[in-house]
Amino acid sequence: MKNLTKIVDLRSDTVTLPSKEMITSIANSELGDDVFQEDPTVNQLENTVAKLVNKESAILVPSGTMGNLIAILIHAPRGTEVILGDKSHTFIYEAGGISAFGGIHSHQLKNNDDGTIDLDRIKNAIRDDNIHFPRTSLISLENTHNMCYGTPISKKYINLVKNIADEYNLPIHVDGARIFNSAISQGLDIKKLTKHIDSITFCLSKGLAAPIGSMLCGSEKFINEARRIRKALGGGMRQAGIIASAGLFSLKKFEKQIRCDHSNAQILAQGINEIDGLNIDISKVKTNIIYFSINKKIMSGKDFVKLMACYNIKFFEVSENRFRLVTHYGIDKSDIDYVLSLFNKFIK
Repeated sequence: MKNLTKIVDLRSDTVTLPSKEMITSIANSELGDDVFQEDPTVNQLENTVAKLVNKESAILVPSGTMGNLIAILIHAPRGTEVILGDKSHTFIYEAGGISAFGGIHSHQLKNNDDGTIDLDRIKNAIRDDNIHFPRTSLISLENTHNMCYGTPISKKYINLVKNIADEYNLPIHVDGARIFNSAISQGLDIKKLTKHIDSITFCLSKGLAAPIGSMLCGSEKFINEARRIRKALGGGMRQAGIIASAGLFSLKKFEKQIRCDHSNAQILAQGINEIDGLNIDISKVKTNIIYFSINKKIMSGKDFVKLMACYNIKFFEVSENRFRLVTHYGIDKSDIDYVLSLFNKFIK
């Protein structure tokens, strides 16, 4: 059995802790006042990221939620409507911020299991110019799609949505919290996934394993406005190079780590698939996110989560008897073996 002093935390890839090398990078950060745009480390990160995703400019924000909110506030004037998925992070997990702070209406369309929205649904959701309706102002996508098995959204699909957006003169924003997972899973340069979109956020604190921060990217005009809104939301940070240095460190290391996370997710999914009483569709495990369920005749989902917590294995029950596991930096092959050994022991 594994040493029970270690916690195997599979709740999310937001739980990672910085490595000693990352801490050294943070400690050696060159700092300045970022609100004055005088922090050299932040400036370096923003310039690096803008080139990485082939956009004119980028801005460091405290969280992906703030990044998405800023983007939508810029694209969508008060009283207009955003088209997004009914399982999107912005709709479910961002506290209704676009409505609370922007007076923006959301038009939720059904997400398919692969995270896409039927193109006809998108087209039919675009409002006619009628005083009874809010104006449609934006199409928002998510890549990878968290609630849809962590599925990567393809370049082909984004291009098809772009055709619709161009027809109606609408911008596209992408919540790309795990966009690097998507690019690596599909074997693509990330620029291929960002070419036909107007703005994108991605997290430094998920697959990239930094302790804090997200990036918002777009045109120079867009990012200039983003700085104003970030300040209004209280997101203007001072010596933010201590955050940016961790992000720069991660961007140099991310590919190897994300490939490892995907490999561990496959091993974990295959192991779960071999346990009678646990149900998983392994064909839907494409990145570092796994969804599976338990036969309720064996035990309830709540009891299963509590039992595993007694052995320092943490994960979420996302709905009745259904669970999510996320692999990340800090989870290694021995952790996967330990989890599967306990699942086997108690399910059998």
